[in-house]
Amino acid sequence: MELRAKVSAALKQAMKDKAADRLSTLRLINAAIKDKDIAARAEGNEDGVGDAEVLAILGKMSKQRMESARAYEEGGRLDLAESERAEIKVIEEFLPQQLSDEEAEQAVAAAVAEVGADSIRDMGKVMAVLKSRYTGQMDFGTVGPKVKARLS
Repeated sequence: MELRAKVSAALKQAMKDKAADRLSTLRLINAAIKDKDIAARAEGNEDGVGDAEVLAILGKMSKQRMESARAYEEGGRLDLAESERAEIKVIEEFLPQQLSDEEAEQAVAAAVAEVGADSIRDMGKVMAVLKSRYTGQMDFGTVGPKVKARLS
């Protein structure tokens, strides 16, 4: 089932269950997807965004919530931090399983070998391969330094 359909089904179920917090998070996800659809249609893509784009949206939303939760904790607002963490749990239901550190290292090694990268100039090519295959499965902020270290 495509991600968009999974989100819609979960939204309907949350309405039936009267789960207000879950429902509000699912509505935020739906709104973000529709915003990207509108932007895609403005660029001439009538089909809207695909699953890869939806994964990127979900990953970005999850990362934003993590940063907010961290900021709330530093500010002593544990109630708001807990609310952000609850939203992260709902968002992560739709993301694929995150790769472990070992799996991420193997993916980086495979991408470097595939591209034939031998210098830091090839980092963009390696990252492009990783993003095309592992969107939503790894944090590219932490993978970037691993790629850089391997190419240095």
